[in-house]
Amino acid sequence: MTDEWRGWQEAAETALYGDGGFYRSQEGPAGHFRTSVHASPLFAAAVARLLVRTAGELRTPCVDLVDLGAGRGELLTGVLAALPAEGGDGLTVRAYAVELAARPHGLDPRIQWRAKPPQGVRGLLFANEWLDNVPVPVAETDPDGVERYVLVRTADGAERLGEPVSGADAEWLRRWWPSAGPGSRAEIGRPRDEAWADAVAALSGGLAVAVDYCHGREERPPFGTLTGFRAGREVPPVPDGSCDLTSHVALDACAAAGGPGAEIRTQREALRQLGISGERPPLSLASSDPAGYVRALASAGEAAELTARGGLGDFGWLTQRVRAPSSPSGD
Repeated sequence: MTDEWRGWQEAAETALYGDGGFYRSQEGPAGHFRTSVHASPLFAAAVARLLVRTAGELRTPCVDLVDLGAGRGELLTGVLAALPAEGGDGLTVRAYAVELAARPHGLDPRIQWRAKPPQGVRGLLFANEWLDNVPVPVAETDPDGVERYVLVRTADGAERLGEPVSGADAEWLRRWWPSAGPGSRAEIGRPRDEAWADAVAALSGGLAVAVDYCHGREERPPFGTLTGFRAGREVPPVPDGSCDLTSHVALDACAAAGGPGAEIRTQREALRQLGISGERPPLSLASSDPAGYVRALASAGEAAELTARGGLGDFGWLTQRVRAPSSPSGD
């Protein structure tokens, strides 16, 4: 870490993934913020259901499951545990956790730990809150209407304007995030588009899913969304490795970069299609099966959190289908 002025993409890359960076720590992101994976095992069960469906569409008893930005393997652990109950009994799953941090102690030995996604996989590639942590440049429009890169100082997060935005970054802004006038800001999502296109290209057949905070072209926030998180609290974004650095994702741009077969919906809509609605159990169950009613009520509460308006339910789900014929052996 240094006190030099750098663009936000370079500064965040070092702060998150460099030596001693936020995502290199053994504590992991779960110690700092709550995702859908940590909110309820129902989320992993829904992903397990989606994996079973994907295997059925591929007509294979052996399917790959890739978790991009796997944290400490919480999602994969939950999916593997949920598979028998979700119709996955007899399904052979090759599970890959893609994460830069070291493999956690005691992780299920069925989970392969990798720094980069495997290539040519057939099955489900799932990226939960991964794209928002792909570092991107930040731009601000100066008083003369010129869009300039924002530079940041590592030590305290102070900012100043740098050179005008040019080349592919300028083209991206014109297409996906036009300036709202002097003082407005934008996160240039081109690196995320490229990261998502590469992730989709890793599939030889199946489904790629990205789940994240997001916004569309017609509703971009005029001052951007860059922020930090530490110990469960939102904090100023300082690229010193002490906090998470995140900004919402232009999922529509990622969808265009990923190729045909893309669809965007809310998490609320996606989970309902996977059998999670948050509806309370019938009151009559309290009389016939009190213990069952309590369990069902608790489950409904967890489902409600995952699908809540103004909360996790507003996350975007980008799904990208990759068509490929089944192999003759079905493997």
